[in-house]
Amino acid sequence: GKEKASHILVKHEGSRRPASHRDAEGVTIKATSRDAAVLILQAFRDAIADGKVDFQVIAARYSDCSSAKRNGDLGWFSRGQMQKPFEDATYALDVGDMSDIVDTDSGAHIILRTG
Repeated sequence: GKEKASHILVKHEGSRRPASHRDAEGVTIKATSRDAAVLILQAFRDAIADGKVDFQVIAARYSDCSSAKRNGDLGWFSRGQMQKPFEDATYALDVGDMSDIVDTDSGAHIILRTG
């Protein structure tokens, strides 16, 4: 089956491509440890879970993925299209649920399953 998700990506020094649309030279990303990326995402996740801010707003402003311009929306995808940890985490969620921190080669993510 297909699934639809949005995500917030925080890249760090271990990311396979340590640069992004927000940080073209990767200056900040290369100075960010994986632990620091997780702390940032946990703060975002808590604020979203508490209803203080919308997932989409954080994604648009802070995600290191180009999907930020779509408020984090990755659209529909099938098994085999995403990195395995990302795919597994998304399939484990019910629609409307948010993941814990998920690590991939791209960096650290929180995922919102939207379909």
